[in-house]
Amino acid sequence: MIQRIQRKHLMRVASVGGVLTLLVASGWALAQVSGILFPDWSPPTKGTYKEPAAKIGKKVSEKQPWSVTTVTSSIEGKTVKGKPVTVVGEIIDLSCYLQVGKHGDKHRECGQKCVRNGQPVGLLAQDGTVYLLIDEEHDPRRDGLTDFRQKAIEHMAHVVSITGTYTDVGGQKSIFVQGFVTAPKK
Repeated sequence: MIQRIQRKHLMRVASVGGVLTLLVASGWALAQVSGILFPDWSPPTKGTYKEPAAKIGKKVSEKQPWSVTTVTSSIEGKTVKGKPVTVVGEIIDLSCYLQVGKHGDKHRECGQKCVRNGQPVGLLAQDGTVYLLIDEEHDPRRDGLTDFRQKAIEHMAHVVSITGTYTDVGGQKSIFVQGFVTAPKK
C-alpha cells in the first residue's frame, strides 16, 4: 500500500515537473524567436535604426536584380528569385550572434576579427530578423575580386542601410550586395 502511494506521488511530481519543464522550454524558445537577442547588452557603436551611419550597396532594378556574372554563372540561365531591397540593421558577425547572441559595441573588435578570418557577415534588423550578407557579383566574389568584406569590417556594430538583392531559400534570408568589385591585383 505504501509503495503504491509513493509511486502515485512520484508520478504526480514527474507530471508537474514535466509540465513546468515544457512551459519553461516553450518560453525560452519564444524568447529566442522574436526580437534582438540580448537587446540591452551593448548598443551599436554608430548609427540608429532611424538614422543609419552609412548607406551600403548599389541599387538594383526589379527587372534585373542580379549582376551579369551571376546570371551567366547560373544553371541554364535560371537564377534563384531575387528582389531589390533596402534594409536598415546592425552589421554583425553572424557566427557569434547565432551562437552566443553577441552584437553591439562590446563585440565590435571580436566581430571584426571573426569576419576578417572568414566568418559570415550578417545584418540584424530592428525586429530581430537576421540576414546573411554576401557580395553579389558571382565570378568576382569567387575570384577574390570584391571588397564588401572590408566594408563590413569597417562598419561592424554600426547600424547601416543595406541595399541589394534579397532571397529566401529554405528560410535562409540573404541580401546580396552589389558594387564592391575591385581591379585584379598585379
